[in-house]
Amino acid sequence: MARTTPPRPVDVEALFPELAPYRRDTVRLHPRRGHPGVRDSSLGGPLLWPREDAWPHCHDDHPDSGFGSPQSGAQPLVPVLQLFAADVPELPFPAGKDVLQVLWCPFDHENDYAPRPELYWRDSSACGGELAAPPRPTGADDNYLPAPCVLHPERVVDYPSWDLPHDVHQALRERFKRLEEETGWSYHYHLSTADGIKVGGYPTWTQDPVWPGCTSCGRRMDHLLTVNSAEFDGGTWRTWLPVEDTPASGTIWDLPYEKRQQIQCAPGLMLGDMGGVYLFICRQCPDLPYDHRFDCS
Repeated sequence: MARTTPPRPVDVEALFPELAPYRRDTVRLHPRRGHPGVRDSSLGGPLLWPREDAWPHCHDDHPDSGFGSPQSGAQPLVPVLQLFAADVPELPFPAGKDVLQVLWCPFDHENDYAPRPELYWRDSSACGGELAAPPRPTGADDNYLPAPCVLHPERVVDYPSWDLPHDVHQALRERFKRLEEETGWSYHYHLSTADGIKVGGYPTWTQDPVWPGCTSCGRRMDHLLTVNSAEFDGGTWRTWLPVEDTPASGTIWDLPYEKRQQIQCAPGLMLGDMGGVYLFICRQCPDLPYDHRFDCS
């Protein structure tokens, strides 16, 4: 079943034409529990893995943060996302590559107390198939281990929230406030940056933006994708809950708790306090160097 974000309840660019230069396209992935195969785009599903490649491990020291109890020694990474060009052509696939795989170490790390991701760009025709039994980490927190989900990519428009330039925000602040007073719609919560796990657009920061710079060329990196704890939160569901998942009453709170969790938090992730991991790449450098950031409320 396709997933469709409802149209915004107001015409954002008609009300705030100053925002038009900042609009960006994003792809909401809408993960839902399922049984993806190795040749499917998925979250937490099996990967199309080259048989000759050893499974990656993390050799970092993992602090005892109270979330998971890592055993000593290297820990295997776990699959997070597999995205095929046929499903998400917006990704900047290098020449000859048509699969992006994101794995992460499901333990906290000293720099940000969050999982550490790794990216792999692959040619699907050169991959032999799934490993018979990919190794699993011992003692990882379930909150960092995504459940297998199928994806329902959907293209929507993003406008910046935290990333809105200060001078533009100052110019629009009173009009944002007036809109909310008159309609109940908050620009920052309901109308700007799309919630959920997504490709492109703006990161769904919960704190001030911290964009990484490329260590090779010095330019600011581009947002590649966001892995969020939830599809939406208690304050944003009215504009980011897909039409297909909306109950007849029109309110998410009329759904039983388990059904709501299947929509809102299908992968079972909880990154800090409803936070997210944001991945960035440098499109200017031929090897597409990457970095990541983490924040939570």
